[in-house]
Amino acid sequence: MSKIFNVAIVGCGIGRSHIVEGYLPNADKYKVVALCDLNQERLDKIADEFGIERRIVNFDDLLTMDDIDVIDVCTPPGAHLPMILAALRAGKHVICEKPLVGSLKDIDTVMAAEKEAPGKLMPVFQYRFGDGIEQVKKIIDAGIAGKPFTGTVETMWRREAAYYAVPWRGKWKTELGGVLMGHAIHPHDIFTYLMGDIARIFGRVATRVNPIEVEDCISASVEMKSGALASFTATLGSADEITRIRLSFENVTFESDHAPYNPGEKLWKILPRNDEAKSKIDALLANWQHVPSRFQTQMARFHDALTGKGDLPVTSTDSRRSLELVTAFYHSSSTHQDVALPLGPDHPLYQSWVPAQFR
Repeated sequence: MSKIFNVAIVGCGIGRSHIVEGYLPNADKYKVVALCDLNQERLDKIADEFGIERRIVNFDDLLTMDDIDVIDVCTPPGAHLPMILAALRAGKHVICEKPLVGSLKDIDTVMAAEKEAPGKLMPVFQYRFGDGIEQVKKIIDAGIAGKPFTGTVETMWRREAAYYAVPWRGKWKTELGGVLMGHAIHPHDIFTYLMGDIARIFGRVATRVNPIEVEDCISASVEMKSGALASFTATLGSADEITRIRLSFENVTFESDHAPYNPGEKLWKILPRNDEAKSKIDALLANWQHVPSRFQTQMARFHDALTGKGDLPVTSTDSRRSLELVTAFYHSSSTHQDVALPLGPDHPLYQSWVPAQFR
């Protein structure tokens, strides 16, 4: 019988999805024993729904509870850093929603703390998981796809005034960014997960859809370290909603299912260039075992990592790569210059990409 880890969830917004998609399907691995939220009404509603008796309004109280193994941070982004650091210091394992923190300086602080902590830290990038993306990753890692040529990522979603009625959204101080940070961050992570590291980016951001502080439209030209080229486009003003990722390699082209919030679940189009590539792919994917999507698989693989049966499915290094892209994107847009990656402490936006007037 596998070890069951006791979990405390902080934030009852996306935290509810963690329960429904992540912890309930993995009931042999986790038990949610506590919920924490500043809003007592929301806290009681979610706790009643799932029969959770321990209801906490002061985050610090969780740190002293010896029976809690994992603290799952689902608060607005601006609150992540102190909670992550405090939970690691308290010896807890930590799961944290995206974006992990609000600057490269902060992620480097977290990574340093992580090295000294007994617990493990897992950022959330639940879009990575599911049959579709798993098959593509397997083909690429097996070397069948060959040299990468080009890629495109389109994040075409829709957000209107009701979405920004939630007080922390659309504001630099609490959301830390717009479509680039809170929405396209998922498809962009999928892209680098499959295609590797970015070498250079020339990006643009604009606010065109809603009267908010942060951006809701972006576009970029990207050069990969492999030499492949790519383009990123995103908006929160689309009439319909799709997430579309298309990757062209030497021996095969892949295209995602267009489901906006779960592009990894359904099988992707896999278009071999020739019969040889097709035969290799067919052999590799024979007797395929189903991979559940989103939080279910990410939480299951986190359990494997906690029990020594596997590696962390998402790491702080993955999170840094994501935030490095965000930093370069904002810098390129404000300076109208091409930006080379990686970015270190000498970069002008290392301490924060948030405009000075909003800090």
